Amino acid sequence: MSLAEISAARKAALQAKNRLDRTLAAVQHRLSPGNLAEEAWDGVKDKGADMAEGALQAVKSRPKAVSLALGAFALFLARAPLKRAVTRLISGDGEGDGNDKGDAELSVSEGVS
Repeated sequence: MSLAEISAARKAALQAKNRLDRTLAAVQHRLSPGNLAEEAWDGVKDKGADMAEGALQAVKSRPKAVSLALGAFALFLARAPLKRAVTRLISGDGEGDGNDKGDAELSVSEGVS
């Protein structure tokens, strides 16, 4: 092997090492926690925007069905207060303010005085 070939081989090895260093730096940058979190957040934002667009299109195409579903969901969420109100109406105890605990405390404090 001649001196020129050895010099060329060293130059090629140095260039390959520099390429490897640049590649490793790029990989480290892409895998940094901040960069990974930013990429994940961008993906979530894009997916959320797509879902919102799909929901908007569903509401525009079927407003009656969506209104019915939302009304049913609201009734589901309010089922306990509605049950208490209906029970009071049926039992004839609908004239109170709905604060039975306060009434009991008031009667106890009147008895103590």
